[in-house]
Amino acid sequence: MRPPQVQIDFGTPPGTPLRTSSEFEEIPYPVTHPSYSKTAQSYKHEESLPLHHMNEDTSTRRRVARGPGSSGGFMSGDEHESEMHYDDDGKDVYSKLRPTRGRVSSGRVHRPPPPPPTSMSEFISQNLEHIPPVIYTLLSCWTRFHKIGHANTVVWDEAHFGKFGSHYLKREFYFDVHPPLGKMLVGLAGLLSGYNGHFEFKSGEVYNENVPYVAMRVMMATFGVALVPLGWYTAVELGMSSWSCHLVALMVLCDVAWLCISRFILLDSMLLFFTFTTVFLLTKFHNQQYQSFSFDWWMWLAFTGISIGCVTSVKWIGLFVTAVVGLYTIEDLWEKFGDLRMTNRDQIRHWAARVLCLIVLPILVYMLSFKLHFLILNHSGPGDSTMSSLFQAHLVGNDFGKNPREIAFGSKITLKGMGWGGGLLHSHVQTYPIGSGQQQVTCYHYKDDNNHWTVLPTWQAPEYNPNGELQFLQDGDVIRLQHVPTTRHLHSHTVAAPVTKLNNEVSCYGNSTVGDFHDYWVVEVVDDIKQGTKEHVTKIHSLTTRLRFKHQALGCYLYAANAVLPQWGFKQLEVSCIKENDPEDMHTYWNVESHWNDRLPPGDAKFYKSPFLRDFWHLNVAMMTSNNALVPDPDKEDILASSPTDWPWMRLGLRMCGWGENQPKYYLLGTPVIWWGGTVSLIVSVVVLGIYLLRHQRKYADMTPQQWDHFLYVGKIAGFGWFLHYFPFFIMGRVTYVHHYLPTLYFSVLMLAHLLDHFIFSARWKDSTKRVAFGICAFLIVGNFWWFRGMAWGIDGPINNYWGLLWRKTWNIYNA
Repeated sequence: MRPPQVQIDFGTPPGTPLRTSSEFEEIPYPVTHPSYSKTAQSYKHEESLPLHHMNEDTSTRRRVARGPGSSGGFMSGDEHESEMHYDDDGKDVYSKLRPTRGRVSSGRVHRPPPPPPTSMSEFISQNLEHIPPVIYTLLSCWTRFHKIGHANTVVWDEAHFGKFGSHYLKREFYFDVHPPLGKMLVGLAGLLSGYNGHFEFKSGEVYNENVPYVAMRVMMATFGVALVPLGWYTAVELGMSSWSCHLVALMVLCDVAWLCISRFILLDSMLLFFTFTTVFLLTKFHNQQYQSFSFDWWMWLAFTGISIGCVTSVKWIGLFVTAVVGLYTIEDLWEKFGDLRMTNRDQIRHWAARVLCLIVLPILVYMLSFKLHFLILNHSGPGDSTMSSLFQAHLVGNDFGKNPREIAFGSKITLKGMGWGGGLLHSHVQTYPIGSGQQQVTCYHYKDDNNHWTVLPTWQAPEYNPNGELQFLQDGDVIRLQHVPTTRHLHSHTVAAPVTKLNNEVSCYGNSTVGDFHDYWVVEVVDDIKQGTKEHVTKIHSLTTRLRFKHQALGCYLYAANAVLPQWGFKQLEVSCIKENDPEDMHTYWNVESHWNDRLPPGDAKFYKSPFLRDFWHLNVAMMTSNNALVPDPDKEDILASSPTDWPWMRLGLRMCGWGENQPKYYLLGTPVIWWGGTVSLIVSVVVLGIYLLRHQRKYADMTPQQWDHFLYVGKIAGFGWFLHYFPFFIMGRVTYVHHYLPTLYFSVLMLAHLLDHFIFSARWKDSTKRVAFGICAFLIVGNFWWFRGMAWGIDGPINNYWGLLWRKTWNIYNA
């Protein structure tokens, strides 16, 4: 057999003229050939329009949209650039062209890092993309700090959070419904400003010369400044075009509500900051998915967890953005679970990494904020009674530890409910408007003389003699509890409780000489923290012995859960007598907190120690209970409150201060074009998604798989983020205000920018068309901001002199 011939090309001989394409013979393929007909026609069509012969319009449509995210948008088809990279290793670079491993098809396209700059000009050219966010940040500083000290009075909730910051500086324990991180940062701002903590922060009060309120506001506003660059870089990481990144930064910069809320001593600027950082860090982590378990992958995942811990440590509304991260993680792990190429070991590593960084780490950050809270606030203060008696015994200035340990007949005591969020057994002269009409008995979370009770024997027993032999209280004793201020006795009967109808009512009845057998309670010892189980408890001690009180006649137990009385009960907790005997029910447990008896020796605080985890859980339940009590009062109109349905269309704003002619006026209301545009974009996104799904079902190919993945990714971050931040307010019973919508607004801004990017800035439009569209959007945003800027910077003089602010009749800007 003849060996195959080998043709060797030694190049073109010297002096030979170059040959043109016209000298080569073109071999036409048969048009009817099934393998070549379509290919040939396509090839000839493409060859008929070589790139250097394109006109400007055609070239523009084929150009890749270049932006900081470098995604090329959803219609430009530059994904193939992201699928290839060069790695020569000192060899032939053309033989090393290969696809990257596991590259995600959404978010910002990965670029290899540039080589180290060799000159200042090269350094500048490599970092030109950071110039716009720097400019926007400087503009943000101007808008946030401009006239920030114009109002020299306590504005809106500065009355709360400024006062809480004072407690940190005085190290006094207080209680609030929000976690402590944001308020600790307020205290830190006061410390850095030179504030001594001795200002009461009464609403509308003029700041004196000892309160550096301007410096404190500037520090709080710094969190608002940071929102603008965070918005820019989040848009970059989401893979938006340069036009859309500019729009996101402009909308964050120019929203009047975000601007206004950031300029005072409030928690909202910190809540918004950590919400923005959580979304930003999540997108950073998403863009590292192509290199799982690398250093950058671990770093951004851990930072996301830390940010989750911080946002929930400022306000519990931060749990909503936590849910966004949770949904993303569930989808991500589900996709990985379906990847049959992934080993079981890697599956376990992915799950363990998420549990560690997105569950354990945020919980540790959240708990750390409470640990610091307890360490700083080590002095007795106005919030002591919300905590357990053991916790209070260690506060400086608290005398619980010095009170007599052993309880005797004739002792004056206070009784603390040991259920989570429990208060002090309390009574006042007001009577029940329903039921028996006798004197009310409640649980109250603050120290008061109406919490004092005296331990007395039954009516049939010899009258208590203060000079007689001491008789110590023991398990099984039958006693009366006399309310010290009114001399009435703790009493129960077969009348239904006002809220918990299945339980018996507990009231105060009679006086020092009038009473009956319904005043008798049997003392039952549960255990003692120091002495151990019930069998080892010889005497009942204050603080450490857990007790139950059984009504002798009815057999029910003194019970205080978290049922809140109506306004006639001052929103205090209901106390009732529960018929079921559940020895494990913590809401039937009580302990003696304060104890006064001149005939007994003082105690020693060294016997009392409260574990951190118990205190941490106790405080969180108390916060939850108080939060649930913030319900709208049907008997009182709250002109500041609004409902969730009012927010997307800006039906109502909020007056943040008095509306007198001689004081600056601040009105919490957003920039209409941003709020309304964001709301419209959410509706449009649902319609567009439905149309795309219908067309996809009919086998239309509007986008490549990579473009579709990217469209869905950004849409899910914005859409689910908005939904999870908005709809929970419909199932909450608490009173709501317009500032509750501010974290939600961020996701509608992202959705608006996403749709504009999808249909205009990353689509196949001319550059001139994109410039016009961007100019119109930017003009509307900036012009709208400038029109309403006074709402955030302060409106001086008579408000009715300012024309054109009433864009909706429901806004209460003008005086009637």
